[in-house]
Amino acid sequence: MQTFNRTIHPGWLIIAPLLVLVLTLYLGPIMNILWLSFTDPEPGLSNYAKLGESDALLRIVWTTVRICIVTTLFSVALGYSIAYAMVHCDQRQKNYMLTLLLVSFWISILVRTFSWLMLLGRKGLVNGTLENIGLIAEPIAFMRNELGVLIGMIHYMIPYAVLPLLVSMQSIDTRIMDASRNLGASGSQSFLRIYLPLTLPGLVASTLLVFILSLGFYVTPAVLGGGKVLMVAEYISVQLLVTLKWGTAAMLAALMLFGVLAMLWLMSKFMKLSTVFGGTTR
Repeated sequence: MQTFNRTIHPGWLIIAPLLVLVLTLYLGPIMNILWLSFTDPEPGLSNYAKLGESDALLRIVWTTVRICIVTTLFSVALGYSIAYAMVHCDQRQKNYMLTLLLVSFWISILVRTFSWLMLLGRKGLVNGTLENIGLIAEPIAFMRNELGVLIGMIHYMIPYAVLPLLVSMQSIDTRIMDASRNLGASGSQSFLRIYLPLTLPGLVASTLLVFILSLGFYVTPAVLGGGKVLMVAEYISVQLLVTLKWGTAAMLAALMLFGVLAMLWLMSKFMKLSTVFGGTTR
């Protein structure tokens, strides 16, 4: 009994049932998806071969990747600016900005998307304002194209981009920046050579989080894209519910999973994952 107590911490007995539950709920479905991608409608690589045979499928994958990259770039850039402003403003302003940031998480993506639908329509507030001040002669087509999808996705992803960056920036000792100024470095030199490298773990975490979440967008492209901007998540839904091609849907889901794992593996070659996800280096 003493040997058992020494080798197995009592805490493991508490979390073991939860661990089994998590593995069952997550690992089980993932393995089922991988199995379907290789066996439905027949065993083999026929589903994966469609990537090289179907121009439409390749176009959907490329559209998804392109939109996710643009969304990530703009979301992280805007998120970096917002996080920087929050760190360097007074406590009252910081609390106000943080409240607005957290409130945005409570608003449904469906509500946000339909709000943009009202704002970006041909007779919406944006076009109406631009026409009234004389900047445009006729309404701009913000919807049923990639522009509208990008606006909706970037707006939704900015809070997710801010939080990792905010945590990273708050951990930086401000005395380091003061020391660099005292040693003769300009503001831009201090930022590029000291501040930016110190925020790199948060920057990478923010980029990964936004890109990975963007891959699964369904409502925003479907509504703001108006059927003209088809992304992988919506196409998977069509394969499951309309054409009943479960193998193709499973292949695309597996492809997204492999892509995320490849990104994590590639990133691990340049920096430790523990530093990105909140750990400490030793």
